[in-house]
Amino acid sequence: QVQLVESGGGLVQAGGSLRLSCAASGRTSTHYVMAWFRQAPGKERDIVAALRWSGGNPYYVDSVKGRFAISRDNAKNTVYLQMNSLKPADTAVYYCASGNLLRTDHESYAYWGQGTQVIVSS
Repeated sequence: QVQLVESGGGLVQAGGSLRLSCAASGRTSTHYVMAWFRQAPGKERDIVAALRWSGGNPYYVDSVKGRFAISRDNAKNTVYLQMNSLKPADTAVYYCASGNLLRTDHESYAYWGQGTQVIVSS
């Protein structure tokens, strides 16, 4: 089992920044990919960014490229999502997820955090 706990959400004005954190615990040696997803009311849960614990190029959905950055601290088993130049369209519940392969579909991820709300006001 892998436990994931997110933090860092909140209310921010358009153009502002937030940093989300996701702390992993448990059998972390069994998971290789960490991802951030988001889900707005009435919409699907979509991937935002993902990376491998071992390194390599991260993945970003086109709508956040140049604004968001995913990073990791292997020693702390923590993944971050730095979100800059936030837009009202970024408003959603953000979830971190753990899986074995870097995939964009949420079905590929076995473990999920509880989610953290991000609200961007205009």
